[in-house]
Amino acid sequence: MGLFPGQKAADALALVPDLVTADHDPAADRAALEALCDWCVRFSPAVAIDGDDGLFLDITGTDHLWGGEAAMLVDLVSRLARWGVPARAAIADTAGAAWALARSGPDLAIAPPGEQSAAIATLPVAALRLGDAAEAQLPRLGLHRVGQVLALPRAQLAKRFGLAAVLRLDQALGAASEALTFRRPASPWFDRLAFFEPISAPEDLARVAADALALICARLEAEGRGAKRFEVVFHRLDGRAFPVRVGLARIGRDAQRLARLVKPKLDMVDPGFGIEVVTVHASAVEPMAAAQARLDADAAASADETLAPLIDRLVNRLGENRVWRADPFESHVPERSVVRVGPLDPPAAARWDADRPRPVRLFKRPEAIVAIAAELPDYPPRLFTWRGRSHRVRRAEGPERIGQEWWRVGVEKGQTGPGKIRDYYRVEDDAGGRFWIFRQGLYGGEDAPKWWIHGLFG
Repeated sequence: MGLFPGQKAADALALVPDLVTADHDPAADRAALEALCDWCVRFSPAVAIDGDDGLFLDITGTDHLWGGEAAMLVDLVSRLARWGVPARAAIADTAGAAWALARSGPDLAIAPPGEQSAAIATLPVAALRLGDAAEAQLPRLGLHRVGQVLALPRAQLAKRFGLAAVLRLDQALGAASEALTFRRPASPWFDRLAFFEPISAPEDLARVAADALALICARLEAEGRGAKRFEVVFHRLDGRAFPVRVGLARIGRDAQRLARLVKPKLDMVDPGFGIEVVTVHASAVEPMAAAQARLDADAAASADETLAPLIDRLVNRLGENRVWRADPFESHVPERSVVRVGPLDPPAAARWDADRPRPVRLFKRPEAIVAIAAELPDYPPRLFTWRGRSHRVRRAEGPERIGQEWWRVGVEKGQTGPGKIRDYYRVEDDAGGRFWIFRQGLYGGEDAPKWWIHGLFG
């Protein structure tokens, strides 16, 4: 029709009067391609986006689940066609050869192993992804087919068209590797279940989730490994996917325990007209030694047997960021002396200083209080008001002087000095409440010192 990318709409309409045009929406196109990429996870756990209109699937070790490469290719393209997504596909040993066959070769082509050179020899030079300049110059030199380019001396090819052209050629032939950016990290810890008839009942969803987890856990056990993160994905007939993610505080591979964590989250799965495929992924995989069952029933149970199941339930119900343990961190400033870690992470090398006790509850930000001045500059206040209530100090310990860490990167000059010095006191009021308060600044300075409360001891 004489149309080409980048042509003016007026010129295109002059050539094709009944041409239908639509506004280009790159963001929507990208979102649709990403959704299609996520849908292809049912065929392979490693799917990468290629440009604006392509996908790479690493199907190594997964084609047998579909009855072979040819059956897998036909199933993929036919499903897309039923949903109004025209597509061409091909399979080869390298991403470059597969790209060339899918875009310029016969549809549903499969290059025999190790024969990608012969498979792409008759294709146009544009199939090599050489770049616009090389693709335009090669036909002027009489080089129209890939086989003609393959016959050229490598040194002359690199000198005339650059090393990028030689690299693309090597990638297509398998002489050079090509890195693909997958939507999810490529992991061999993947399994799937396909059903002859779609399922939708809640009890069926729970059962197949347990079956899929049993498959991946059996593989982990055979390899002497465990995992901390598991994802069960329910693939609906219309292409939508519903992932259910669970995590463990310690690496594990107990399928029954994982199934109990997945079951409360199945309410988020909308089966629609039915679920046809369930996939399961394991991540954060680490070596895990086999543990012998306990013989001494009266002995104290380990943390794995008591705390870990409870923490797993809390984390999967409340969220990973809401269940944590406070560990000491080497810093003079109280706000930076505590770090959040996993509930069952190994203990930190640093230890709390028994000579400098810290409150059980440390406020995220100190709160201002109104204090009646002490008798001497280094004495605590006799009375202070916090949140509208007065507290008469009965006992006090201190001061413990803490200054800003001037040696830290990012600490500016105005953030240090006498006005930023804190004198902390541990005080107890008439009612028995114990507080951690401090005075910021020194008496006799340019600004009057201010009093703050930073935490509670009980």
